[in-house]
Amino acid sequence: MQKKLDKSNTITFQNNYPYLSKQKSKKCFQALLGIGGNIGDVSRRFNHLFYHLKTSPFVDIVETSPILRNPPFGYLEQDDFHNSLIIVKTCLRPKALLRYILHVEKRFGRRRSFPDAPRTLDIDLIFYEQVYMNSKELSIPHPHWASRNSVTIPLTYLKTKI
Repeated sequence: MQKKLDKSNTITFQNNYPYLSKQKSKKCFQALLGIGGNIGDVSRRFNHLFYHLKTSPFVDIVETSPILRNPPFGYLEQDDFHNSLIIVKTCLRPKALLRYILHVEKRFGRRRSFPDAPRTLDIDLIFYEQVYMNSKELSIPHPHWASRNSVTIPLTYLKTKI
């Protein structure tokens, strides 16, 4: 099911997006991941990602948002993006979680050609508990989360407290 929010943004409800787990995770930390992509069959890739994370020993999926289709920013000569949010529980610390999600991106065919380039899959670490950090490798919260519809719109659909 699709719902047009405005002239630029459409929200889509499909298998696994949104999802709310009925099981309580025993993992200690909660993080919010932003996912996006605009190359190929993004919906199918998101579903493959969902099942990949569901079977991962490193994260437990708590909740996902519906998928937002929205225009690109930065480099504009590319297709619209599909974006969603995934709340996970993990025992990995922030930098270890970053290394894990970068590995997952690569497994799903991510290539980093230039900033804001088209991509098969992008996974951003938006929030991690109440942690604030700013290092060369990682800034938490994600520095641009509040100005991106790709985060703020799906965030309104989540039931779990971040």
